[in-house]
Amino acid sequence: MKQTIYRSQDGLEGGASAPAAEVPAELAAAAQAATDPKGAAPVGPTKISARDVSVFYGEKQALFDISLDIPDKTVTSLIGPSGCGKSTFLRTMNRMNDTIAGAKVTGRIDMDGEDINARSLDPVLLRARVGMVFQKPNPFPKSIFENVAYGPRIHGLTRSKAELAEVVEESLRRAGLWEEVADRLHSPGTGLSGGQQQRLVIARAIAVNPEVILMDEPCSALDPIATAKIEELIDELRERYCIVIVTHSMAQAARVSQRTAFFHMGRLIETGDTEEIFTNPRERRTLDYITGRFG
Repeated sequence: MKQTIYRSQDGLEGGASAPAAEVPAELAAAAQAATDPKGAAPVGPTKISARDVSVFYGEKQALFDISLDIPDKTVTSLIGPSGCGKSTFLRTMNRMNDTIAGAKVTGRIDMDGEDINARSLDPVLLRARVGMVFQKPNPFPKSIFENVAYGPRIHGLTRSKAELAEVVEESLRRAGLWEEVADRLHSPGTGLSGGQQQRLVIARAIAVNPEVILMDEPCSALDPIATAKIEELIDELRERYCIVIVTHSMAQAARVSQRTAFFHMGRLIETGDTEEIFTNPRERRTLDYITGRFG
């Protein structure tokens, strides 16, 4: 069953009627399920504010004047076709582009009112506040315990071995992994299944008590069962953290996020509540993308 929606031409108010488009019912239902019982997306205060952000790799411009507010204690999905700039934008929020030769970022990105690109701000300390989870699980070639303990240890967040052990256990519990690994903490993290490794990486990220967690297609290399566990975990973590997720799966965006931003060819086309984006988008390009006309 599909839901038919009508929009004005080019997504403008009052324009000529656009052809009817059908949004898959499962997307609409998932988007509605991601909202609270009253039907409004539970959105916190703004955590990250981007204004006129552009990114250049040498002479090639990858992002064009992106302005977007990311709310706290909310999951924000970045969607769009391959090469649209969503992962590039994600990397601007913890200065990962600093590690790429020839990369330049213009505009301003504030976190809690502080310019994250200020020269006075140590990017290493920023990345402790803004954790990152990549497409493929990337545990260190260390034990499960040492994978999680690494961050708190190098940042001096604990004062004793007992306190460090508590942080490791709490992080693994929050990542939904403790019960599965409690009896083999000193086994290699690389010996876990793909889904377990991704949860280990999430535990490693939250062990340093970040404020924001960035996830770049965290389920793309996982099977459906592992994906479901990660999605459940994301829903639990948003009570504590600001989460931004890049995904090629519109169904996943509809299931896990409360806010969605659609990117196309390096530009931010539309942003809003997830239910609104998937059932009643303002822009024609958004409608065409979610109904499968391109991308």
